[in-house]
Amino acid sequence: MTNIAPEQVNQIVCNLHHNPFDILGSHPLETNGKVKSWVVRAYLPKADTVTVIFPEAREEYPMTSVHHPNFFECIIDTEELSNYQLRIQEGEHEKVIYDPYAFRSPKLTDFDLHLFAEGNHHRIYEKLGAHSTEIDGVKGVYFAVWAPNARNVSVLGDFNQWDGREHQMRKRNNSVWELFIPEIGVGSPYKYEIKNWEGHIYEKSDPYGFFQEVRPKTASIVSDLDSYEWHDQDWLETRRHTDPLSKPISVYEVHLGSWLHASAAEKTQLLSGESDPVAVSELKPDTRFLSYYELAKKLIPYVKELGYTHIELLPIAEHPFDGSWGYQVTGYYAPTSRYGNPEDFMYFVDQCHQNGIGVIVDWVPGHFPKDGHGLAFFDGTHLYEYADSRKGEHKEWGTLVFNYNRNEVRNFLVANVLFWFDKYHIDGIRVDAVASMLYLDYLRKDGEWIANQYGGRENLEAADFLRQVNSVLFSYFPGTLSIAEESTAWPMVSWPTYVGGLGFNLKWNMGWMHDMLDYFHMDPWFRQFHQNNITFSMWYHHSENYMLALSHDEIVHGKSNIIGKMPGDEWQKFANVRCLFSYMFSHPGKKTMFMSMEFAQWNEWNVWADLEWHLLQYQPHQQLKQFFAELNALYQSEAALYSWDFEEEGFQWIDCSDNRHSVVAFIRRSKNSEEFVVVVCNFTPQPHSHYRIGVPEAGFYTELFNSDAGKYGGSNMGNLGGKWTDEWWFHNYYNSIDLCLPPLSVLILKLDKEKTTWVE
Repeated sequence: MTNIAPEQVNQIVCNLHHNPFDILGSHPLETNGKVKSWVVRAYLPKADTVTVIFPEAREEYPMTSVHHPNFFECIIDTEELSNYQLRIQEGEHEKVIYDPYAFRSPKLTDFDLHLFAEGNHHRIYEKLGAHSTEIDGVKGVYFAVWAPNARNVSVLGDFNQWDGREHQMRKRNNSVWELFIPEIGVGSPYKYEIKNWEGHIYEKSDPYGFFQEVRPKTASIVSDLDSYEWHDQDWLETRRHTDPLSKPISVYEVHLGSWLHASAAEKTQLLSGESDPVAVSELKPDTRFLSYYELAKKLIPYVKELGYTHIELLPIAEHPFDGSWGYQVTGYYAPTSRYGNPEDFMYFVDQCHQNGIGVIVDWVPGHFPKDGHGLAFFDGTHLYEYADSRKGEHKEWGTLVFNYNRNEVRNFLVANVLFWFDKYHIDGIRVDAVASMLYLDYLRKDGEWIANQYGGRENLEAADFLRQVNSVLFSYFPGTLSIAEESTAWPMVSWPTYVGGLGFNLKWNMGWMHDMLDYFHMDPWFRQFHQNNITFSMWYHHSENYMLALSHDEIVHGKSNIIGKMPGDEWQKFANVRCLFSYMFSHPGKKTMFMSMEFAQWNEWNVWADLEWHLLQYQPHQQLKQFFAELNALYQSEAALYSWDFEEEGFQWIDCSDNRHSVVAFIRRSKNSEEFVVVVCNFTPQPHSHYRIGVPEAGFYTELFNSDAGKYGGSNMGNLGGKWTDEWWFHNYYNSIDLCLPPLSVLILKLDKEKTTWVE
């Protein structure tokens, strides 16, 4: 036997060794400077006997116990040692395995580790995590995890009966632990067993894991993300050469788990396309989520019918609690298993692209939950989060804050953004709760936060991190979207990083949203005293690249759904909804609205239930759905409504001062052409049969859109298809139009340049 010390064996048996390869596996024995034999060692805590075998040579070498009943060793007289196997007898059961400690070639290079330590390994997800691979002709899975402060790390799984003694990992560069385990593959569940220096054990899912078990289980699952055959190459190539800000963007925001459920008995109907949302809207005892495949068959045609350009998904990264809506993420690299596996989600995105619909995913880099299997206290220390709770904890949310000052943590998040674009072909991210990242005193009382080095309340580390995210994202994936949900007046959120901006290309206009909801909530008679709510956004609309959003946050927690916010009887409520959204779609900025608003759901959004699809059996709700389809079609057909959203020249008031009638009129202009549309809004139930506005050119103005049209449920007042101008100076224009303004309406008119002569 070789001269191995009991202390060395004890380190392995007690899981105390940073590099078990120093002891386990095969080691050459030299005589006079030449290798004459090899020693093979193995620690197999459940084994009774172990034999080294060479299948090709049909040779066997029994191993003997050394210093411990389950620590085995044998010497093999050979100058070269080929791949060997271990035959293990455990009671009445026998198995044959390749020795994981015989595979010494690291998959992580020193350069990988260097880039990661710098925070600049943009595809670190291809190195860390679990990857099906082949080493020395043997297939298996390579595991790597960042846990610099752990005493020891092991891989747990069905392959070792979740026993952390069997697959102890080695530590590289004092930060990353790795191990190749032969003969396991895609579909294997696993976790990491992490011990800290006090001996406490933590069982963690993989931070870079691509798939997880369906909750409440929490293990990661080995996955192959490169086997799906994509069919969206034309979409991606067009996107790469397109400036999205010059295109129409109309986003349908969706929570996949509550858009529609189905019972197990209805699965066949859903997959065959024989049923519709109305038919399956009533929850049943065996209700379940739709799969990504089923959602592709039901949701995509629905969104396409309504004419939206994008679907925005509330976070679909893995999260343990349905009621968090996805905003408390534990698996940043794993699409949630609630609706299927990674390939299923790829199919969903692929089908969106083939139907001309972009996919935006909500991304949550601001905080993460404290669940034991997640990132919190990952290696027995505050690894991913700030150690000081005054900076590292959102107490009102019960979550922890990422440590943006740590290179590896920033790398984890930056690579995570690229991962979703790279592996899942998404078209944009909406970054949640940006304000909570940017301000050190966010939701914190005096004395509960730490000022920055200049004594201010700005989190400069988080701001630098966001700049890094956006600059890296657009360098890899031009033509995509990065949208900030930023609710304060932080400057230059959507300005490029090279001029000091945060680098987003869109920012939610939260001020506009609050002004609009406050305005439309009040009785129309009082609106004359609050004209500023309607007009104020035009003072600043060009200061950022704004997206107008009426999101899920506005129809929960007692706020009522959109139609419930409106005053008046039922007819006026529907008219107000049409008026609000018509104004939204004619106002500068891109558009986002949450599911259920398109058919006027009465109740608040309930994450546990379906949308109220049964309402579509009633005419007013059907008509509102038609209204949105035609509004989206108009928006996308008129470049004046989207191509010059972010410059002052794209918008011009005709009259914003008629607060007595609560009427505004303005012009939207198209970039790179002389086309324009005229928009006139009447925000009261009082119609005006002769309302004159000035217009920039003489001719016939076609009434492109009237939110009061009878087909939408309106009173059907209007201008009989359009109006000719009069040579009557008004609003500083030489020509004007005498219009009929319907109640609670928005009119959109366009000069018909082919009509040049009045016809009696």
